[in-house]
Amino acid sequence: MIFINKFSLFVCVSVVFILFSSACSLFDSAKSETSVSPISDSGVTSAPYSVTPTPQDESLGSSKGTPDELISVWEAWAFLNDEHVDKDLFDSSEFEEFAIKGLLEAIDDPYTNYIEPKVLDIEMEDLTGEFEGIGAHVRTREDGAIQIISPIEGGPAESAGIKAGDIIVAVDGNSLDGVSLLDAISQIRGPKGTSVLLTVRHIGSSALVDITVVREAIALPSVLLRSEEGDEIAHIRITEFKADTDQQFIDILKKEMDSGAKALVLDLRSNPGGFLNVVFNIADVFLDEEVVLIESRQGDERVWESKGPMKGLEKAIDIPIVVLVDNFSASGSEILMGAFQDLGRAETVGVKTFGKGTVNVFRELSNGGGIYMSIGRWYTPNMRLIEGNGLEPDHIVTSTDLTEAETNQLNKAKEILHEQLSD
Repeated sequence: MIFINKFSLFVCVSVVFILFSSACSLFDSAKSETSVSPISDSGVTSAPYSVTPTPQDESLGSSKGTPDELISVWEAWAFLNDEHVDKDLFDSSEFEEFAIKGLLEAIDDPYTNYIEPKVLDIEMEDLTGEFEGIGAHVRTREDGAIQIISPIEGGPAESAGIKAGDIIVAVDGNSLDGVSLLDAISQIRGPKGTSVLLTVRHIGSSALVDITVVREAIALPSVLLRSEEGDEIAHIRITEFKADTDQQFIDILKKEMDSGAKALVLDLRSNPGGFLNVVFNIADVFLDEEVVLIESRQGDERVWESKGPMKGLEKAIDIPIVVLVDNFSASGSEILMGAFQDLGRAETVGVKTFGKGTVNVFRELSNGGGIYMSIGRWYTPNMRLIEGNGLEPDHIVTSTDLTEAETNQLNKAKEILHEQLSD
């Protein structure tokens, strides 16, 4: 899944740029000191022979409005459309998309990407709150592999045995080697009631496993109560920070506190991030007037500061909290964790987080797609850089067995909270 927000978001998409080059031919400019004999009077030749420039008989047209640094790009486009032998077969949209991807590839930023119109269509379906598929967040790894970020809790992927970190090698026997994230998603998704065979490789294993998943209509709740109503320690899991996550969380927290909960396990494991304003609103529930994060954009700093007790949830400022994180906790999860760590508001348990701390915005383009780009960096209240570093929890609890690790992390969180409640 890809998270898109005009203000702040987390996107796990790797854009592949194909560089077109004329490796077989050599072009000598008119100013070259080496004399080159043309193969014909027209100067037209084929590789691997050297060529001389061909005078342009007619104007290419107007490049008015094109920035100086892109004039040559415009000229290349004009030459191709005017003279190429297969110009009638060209798809103008492909020129446009490869040009955009080429611009973004040049800046070497993994979090600045072109989002194709088809990808946005998929996201719009997700943002309605329901889609039909296996129920999992996926990304393209740096090596091009399609990886599960996290299965949606209670969804068919989780029930079938798909785990966070799994590599999807093939879909219905068709290899995903070299397949784009968009095409992989298109193959994996499908009408509810139909099945798809996924060939996966689990973390720490070289063996391939075939897992059949029956697609369902997937609801997308982002806040889950993992404890029983009335438990002394409430365990609330946030799977992602969607537009309504803060209100969902506040409603559940208030209900649990009214039912007698005296402490909270805030579970952010495998939470890839989401809307920054939602993250801030959740932090605000537990903080007095304190700095939540510092946002740096081109030399300017913006300090996000909490407002103090929330009406109807004033007691939440004093409730003991332990935050659970793992190596797939990213972006907004790291902001929340970092604030609570720096301010001494909560202890944290798990393993080092992902390390995604860029401020990103989405800008729409006239072709129906858009650019998701980095415009700054997030820092914790103590000016710790998240990007590329991740954050270390106060208590590192791990295991080679994922289920055992999750159980041990939760037990450690409860142990800490019981000690605090007994003081």
